[in-house]
Amino acid sequence: MNPNLDALHPYPFQKLRELFHGITPNPNYTPVNLSIGEPKHETPPFIKEALTNNLSGLASYPTTLGSVALRTAIADWMVRRYGIPTPDIERAIIPVNGSREALFAFAQAVIDPTRPHPVVISPNPFYQIYEGAALLAGAEPYYLNTLPEHGFRMDFASVPENVWQRTQLVYVCSPGNPTGKVMDLDGWREIFALSDKYGFVIASDECYSEIYFDEAHPPIGALQAAHQLGRSFERVVMFSSLSKRSNVPGMRSGFVAGDEKILEKFLLYRTYHGCAMNPAVQAASAAAWNDETHVRENRRLYVEKFKTVTPMMQKVLDVDLPDAAFYLWARTNGSDTELAQRLYRELNITVLPGSFLARDAHGVNPGSGFIRIALVASLAECIQAAERMSES
Repeated sequence: MNPNLDALHPYPFQKLRELFHGITPNPNYTPVNLSIGEPKHETPPFIKEALTNNLSGLASYPTTLGSVALRTAIADWMVRRYGIPTPDIERAIIPVNGSREALFAFAQAVIDPTRPHPVVISPNPFYQIYEGAALLAGAEPYYLNTLPEHGFRMDFASVPENVWQRTQLVYVCSPGNPTGKVMDLDGWREIFALSDKYGFVIASDECYSEIYFDEAHPPIGALQAAHQLGRSFERVVMFSSLSKRSNVPGMRSGFVAGDEKILEKFLLYRTYHGCAMNPAVQAASAAAWNDETHVRENRRLYVEKFKTVTPMMQKVLDVDLPDAAFYLWARTNGSDTELAQRLYRELNITVLPGSFLARDAHGVNPGSGFIRIALVASLAECIQAAERMSES
C-alpha cells in the first residue's frame, strides 16, 4: 500500500460523529443540521429536464475533454462573469466531475517528485482535499494560518524564504471556506508576484464564487484579477463548480480553466485517470451555465437568511457577516468542541467545530475557538436554530 495513506487525517465529519458518540440530542426539538456545506435549495426544474432529456447520451462513451456545447457554455459564462477575453475552448477549459476531484487530481499532475522536498501551501483552516492531495502527491503541506488579526487573509509575507523555494503549488480559496473571506486585487497581485519569483502554480478554488450579498460587487476571480493586472494566465488555474451555484451537488459538475500549457498536461493525466463526465450531465451542465436567473434567485434566498439570522446569532455569538459564501464563522467563548456537543445535546443543532477544519501550525490551531455554521437549511429551520441559541 502507498505509505502516504498513513499520513491522511480523518475527515471532519468522521470526527464529528465520534465527538457526538453516546450523546442523545434533546427530543423536544426537531433536528437542525448546520454542519455540512451541502446546498439544500431546490434544484431548478430546467436542469432536471435537461438531464432527463439527454439520457440517450448514456449509449456513448464521453470524451475526457467534454462536449463542445458544454465548453462553449462555460467559456461564455466566464466572459459574462469575469470580463475576460473568450477562453480557447479546445485548450483552456476542461469539464470535471465536481471541483473536489479536480482539486485532488491537480496536485498529482503538478507536483514534481524528482525535485527535493516539494511543498504545497494551503490556507489553514482549509478544505481537507488540499492536504490529502499534497500528501498523496508526495509533497509536504505548509499551513498558512488565516487569523482574525490579519482579517482572515493568507499572510504570504509570513512564509519563510526556504519554504517558498520548495513550493510547487499554492491552493487559494476565495471566497474562503470556512471564513468567507474574499481575496482582493492587491492580494492577487501579491501572490502573482510570488509565483513569478518562485515558479509555483496557483490553484484557485472558486466553488463559492456565486454566493455573495451585493449583486453589484461579485467576488473577483483569479483569471479576472490576472486580466485586470495586464497579465497572462501563466501558472494560474481556476476551479469552479455548479454544486453551490445551481444547487446540484449530486450532479458532480464543474470545470478547470486557465494556463493552457498546464491544462494540456492535466488533460493527459485525466485521460489515463478515466474521469470523463456523463453525457447527460454535460447537457444539464451546459443548460445551467447558460442561465443566470436561477443563480440570482439562489443568492436572494441566502441573502434573506443571512440578514435575518446573523443579527439573531450575534446576540449569543461573536460573529459577523462574511464577505461571501454561506457560512458563519463564529468565535466561541471557550472550547469549540464542547460548544458543538452542548448545542447538539441541549438544542438538537449540529454545527462543526472549527478545530476540525484546521491543523496545529506555528503554535496555534487557527480553527480552535470557532464553530462553522452553514446556513444551508431552510429559512424557517435557520430561524429556529437561532431562536433556540438566543434563548438558551
